Amino acid sequence: PRGPRRAADVVLLVEDDAAIRRIIAAHFSTEGFRAIEAATCEEAERLFRREPPDLVLLDHGLPDGNGLELLGRLQPIDPSVPFVMLTANGSIDMAVRAIKEGAEQFLVKPVDLGALVVVVRRLLDHRRNKLARLAGRARDARGAVDPFLGTSAVIRRLREAAKRLLASPSPVLILGETGTGKGVLARWIHENGPRADESFVDLNCAGLSREFLETELFGHERGAFTGAAIAKQGLFEVAHRGTLFLDEIGDVDPLVQPKLLKVLDDQRFRRLGDVRDRRVDVRLVAATHSDLEHDTRFRRDLYYRINTLPLRVPALRERTEDIVPLAETLLSRISADLGRSPVAFDEAAKARLVAYPWPGNIRELRSIIERAVLLLDPEEEVLTGDRLDEGLGGTREADAASRLTLLEMERRHVERILREERGDVLAAASVLGLSRSSLYERMKKFGIRAGRVRR
Repeated sequence: PRGPRRAADVVLLVEDDAAIRRIIAAHFSTEGFRAIEAATCEEAERLFRREPPDLVLLDHGLPDGNGLELLGRLQPIDPSVPFVMLTANGSIDMAVRAIKEGAEQFLVKPVDLGALVVVVRRLLDHRRNKLARLAGRARDARGAVDPFLGTSAVIRRLREAAKRLLASPSPVLILGETGTGKGVLARWIHENGPRADESFVDLNCAGLSREFLETELFGHERGAFTGAAIAKQGLFEVAHRGTLFLDEIGDVDPLVQPKLLKVLDDQRFRRLGDVRDRRVDVRLVAATHSDLEHDTRFRRDLYYRINTLPLRVPALRERTEDIVPLAETLLSRISADLGRSPVAFDEAAKARLVAYPWPGNIRELRSIIERAVLLLDPEEEVLTGDRLDEGLGGTREADAASRLTLLEMERRHVERILREERGDVLAAASVLGLSRSSLYERMKKFGIRAGRVRR
């Protein structure tokens, strides 16, 4: 069964000539729009206030005023609604005034109805995309942690380095361990740079096959391969004028890397099965937890190209003075998301947070706090050290972990997550932020078998 059908876009047609108005309205109705009609400024304003439309087609000459005056009254009611001004007596001066007042297009009658529909669809698509980006930013702002939250010297240096590269179109390479917030930093770079009003498109490259990655990045033409029933845009096209974030770029297949380098160098590429180049203007932000400089599978020339502006996100154990402020921010948001009253850490809990080495970094910190909050009774308002220990694995383990080597901490962390997921490698990989193949590599390195860690 098909999914729910999207409601028809509403077009308010303001035109005093009844015959012209009905012809345009009928044509838009046959094209799938819902057309509502007004013959005067007063009627148009009443309809607009009662039901703000998705777009307004506005005649300039009206019996009780003119379209420019009406535009000035209607636009403040809902600034997201685009206006198309129509007039039988167009002039450059009038067109300039209309655009200054906020009209998206200025067309001289008679207009070709087919061309008018194309203009309207383009403006509506742009409006939808803009509203979706605004909604996405609001949602992300509610859920994301400030990438520079804290007062440590390392985080202050990261903030200053990130600010310096905002205006540059050059690629950015974000380095850091798993769970440190590289994706949050990538989005911050986009939203605070000159491309903030354009698309932010992200793709995690971990574990993707060459074929899938190639068609995701570059798209394909119909019939390019078996099963390619329709043409498909690649993410480079989707991110045109915006930012493309490639997480775990170190996992990009070696056969795809030369094509990626060509796009960065030439700002052009070809879809699979196509013979013509397509131009794009995209800023690449890449991230990895791997040592690309010494990775023999990663091309030197591509590494040098993306490493133009490197940023390193510190691990939590390198910024211990930031752990409690981060944890308190996460605790406040998690409590609100779970619909419960505010919760605070006691001093013992804060001490546990600082003593624990956090091999999974901020991702692990969030997981532990969420688990601890879920274990609280509804009337409890304090998250104690004992409650936190239930997530950390006990005081002794947390205290002893501070004296372990990094490799031993990683081994214990992998074992613990596998145990919590009852040996489910795919689920454990998701919690750890790794691809399944990467987790298997770690299990092999540490001599861990899924069957050994089951309860």
